[in-house]
Amino acid sequence: MTRPEFIHGLHSLLPNHHGCVATIGSFDGVHRGHQEVIRQLREHASAHQVPALVMVFEPQPSEFFSQEKAPPRLMRLRDKTEALFAAGVDRVLCLRFNRELRGLSAQAFIEQVLVARLGIRHLVIGDDFRFGCDRQGDYSMLAAAGERFGFSVCDTRTELDGGQRISSTRIRALLEQDAFAEAARLLGYEYRIRGRVIYGKQLGRTLGFPTANVHLGRYRTAVQGVYAVAVDIDGGAQNVPAVANIGVRPTVSGGREPLLEVHLLEHGGNLYGHWINVRIKHKLRSEMRFESLAALQAQITLDVEIAKRWFNETH
Repeated sequence: MTRPEFIHGLHSLLPNHHGCVATIGSFDGVHRGHQEVIRQLREHASAHQVPALVMVFEPQPSEFFSQEKAPPRLMRLRDKTEALFAAGVDRVLCLRFNRELRGLSAQAFIEQVLVARLGIRHLVIGDDFRFGCDRQGDYSMLAAAGERFGFSVCDTRTELDGGQRISSTRIRALLEQDAFAEAARLLGYEYRIRGRVIYGKQLGRTLGFPTANVHLGRYRTAVQGVYAVAVDIDGGAQNVPAVANIGVRPTVSGGREPLLEVHLLEHGGNLYGHWINVRIKHKLRSEMRFESLAALQAQITLDVEIAKRWFNETH
């Protein structure tokens, strides 16, 4: 079995990368709709006896045009890549979305990227797919180009749940409404945040609630607040009940640094350097600014009590 491969940029494409079946998109969350696209992608790749490739962009186009107005991500690039590989994708090609790529015409994208660099045999696209400068490219343009350059194109049917389209936008709305069970149904898994535990300022330990901290960088999560969560530790304990704060810690950092802080309720091991999956279960409250550390400590004590009660009632 060929090892999955992450390819960063067109400059990293090698001669042996020529020839593939591909699809293109954001694939944020790799939800059930995406998984159906990947299933079809793999079928066509098998029929053509070439690798299945997913092309994504970094930053995502919506972030390039307006970082402030762009929707929060369901996944970071690393997690997305791992999820795509787990779904059976052979290669992930990540293109930097910049002014040069934005200005590339749809026809130039077909000829320079899909044909010349990738040697595409078949393209699987969504029914609303648009591409190229000013989104001028569509299915009909691709089909015409396929006849000229010798590749085929198919559009996937929209995956529905409850009569409505499964989409990243719909899932974000459900998470914002704290409808985690419904979001999990559309995702095909529980919504989670994954990251490596870093050394923090030890404030949680000082307050009596040591935390495992994950730096979120510029990654804006689809949820913010205080939650009852379940933590899976790579190479360690699984499904550990915990309380998590996801946000900017306005009381202690002035609302600048996005951070995931997790206080484990049943595990006292050293997690520094470990990768953890934090699965969101139940919202306890929104993030708040407190007038003193004593007030913050009192609220955390209450959060832990409420979380323990919730876990006891639901398990």
